[in-house]
Amino acid sequence: MRLWYAPRTISVAAAITLEEAGLDHELVAVDFRAGEQTGDAYLKLNPKGRVPLLETRDGTRLTETGAILEYIAAITPQAGLVPDDPLEAAHMRSVMYYMASTMHVNHAHSRRGSRWADRPESLADMSAKVPETMTASAAFVASDCLRGDYILGDRFSLADAYAFVVCSWLEGDGVDLGPFPTLRVWLDRVRARPSVAAVSEKGLI
Repeated sequence: MRLWYAPRTISVAAAITLEEAGLDHELVAVDFRAGEQTGDAYLKLNPKGRVPLLETRDGTRLTETGAILEYIAAITPQAGLVPDDPLEAAHMRSVMYYMASTMHVNHAHSRRGSRWADRPESLADMSAKVPETMTASAAFVASDCLRGDYILGDRFSLADAYAFVVCSWLEGDGVDLGPFPTLRVWLDRVRARPSVAAVSEKGLI
């Protein structure tokens, strides 16, 4: 397998999940600063111009973080990354969808504002709003997503890999984690996992 990624982006969630699943894979860095994600060579692989991109063993290319994580979990059921209980699985996915549809978008308003606006004053206004919206998201994760040591209580799941990466951006977005001690403890717990340590050693975090 081959994973195209950029450091400190949501693609790190896929790298963590590959490690959790014990799958051999090759990492291919995409240099965002050089604009490689919008260059012809990468756009031929992924017309969206984003990461992650996962190439499976048969050459199929998958995009979208949630879909990639679900695929990894589906081919390695022994890793136990998705619960069997339908309600627990629904909670896991609800957290993942919240990350994709709300919290990641909140974050992107600071760094990717040009997706939604062109005027400098509009970009500045969106960026100024990020600490507020990300603080609200942090509060929601702490109160409604975490159910114990992990998002599913006593077990690590796909949602932890996904949410860990998004929540690792909080302090950089001007969020004070002081009011959210359970969130801080959870971040430290996930950070200590061998999968995250392996990804960190490779320079992805």
